[in-house]
Amino acid sequence: MFNHLRADIQAVMARDPAARSRVEVFFAYPGVHALMYYRLAHGAWTRGWHLLGRIISHIGRVLTGIEIHPGAVIGNRVFIDHGMGVVIGETAEVGDDVTLYQGVTLGGTSLEKGKRHPTLKNGVIVGGGAMVLGPITLGEHAIVGANAVVVKDVPDGVTVAGVPAKIVRGRRVSEESDFCAYGTPGDLPDPVAKSIDGMLDVIHRLELRVEQLEQETRELRLVGEATANGGDASKPEKAKSTA
Repeated sequence: MFNHLRADIQAVMARDPAARSRVEVFFAYPGVHALMYYRLAHGAWTRGWHLLGRIISHIGRVLTGIEIHPGAVIGNRVFIDHGMGVVIGETAEVGDDVTLYQGVTLGGTSLEKGKRHPTLKNGVIVGGGAMVLGPITLGEHAIVGANAVVVKDVPDGVTVAGVPAKIVRGRRVSEESDFCAYGTPGDLPDPVAKSIDGMLDVIHRLELRVEQLEQETRELRLVGEATANGGDASKPEKAKSTA
């Protein structure tokens, strides 16, 4: 318990420039408090004391605004920044060195029992307000942009954003210098704008193709008229007047 607490405080010190001291983190960071309550609740849950685990979990939710089901599996050095509104479901699995911001939901999409919540591997960053839904897997060091809705597996190291989330940036490395606050880099491309640009390119190609077909149609019409007038395309009107 104390080893986990020490590691959780160190994770905050490493990833939050606003943290001035370990004492401040211990007394004033709800994410650390929520993990403390979770570890107590999870210990009761794994011993079969499910009601006690849920009661401890509920107390932690009331005091911190962060809801972590005692059946979830959470690794070491997890940082829940700000934390208000974070929800982690029963069968969710969160690896080591994961960062979650406020309003994140690791939710289920099925009423069936069994694995129905996501798995976050080591080093994942999930931006504020994002929803990761269903028994999917986010690969190591993947980034989820703020307010994204993720419903499919995410490969290692990529950045996803949008609704539904799509890959908007390639792989990143795992150094601390590459940490991405809120899961939203400053140069993150707009997936909607990217889609619109793609549509405009398609429309432009279709316009060029239509113009080409119209030109070919005019040429074929002239050839047909020339054939009907004895091979001279310059005499269509004369042929009509003679008739």
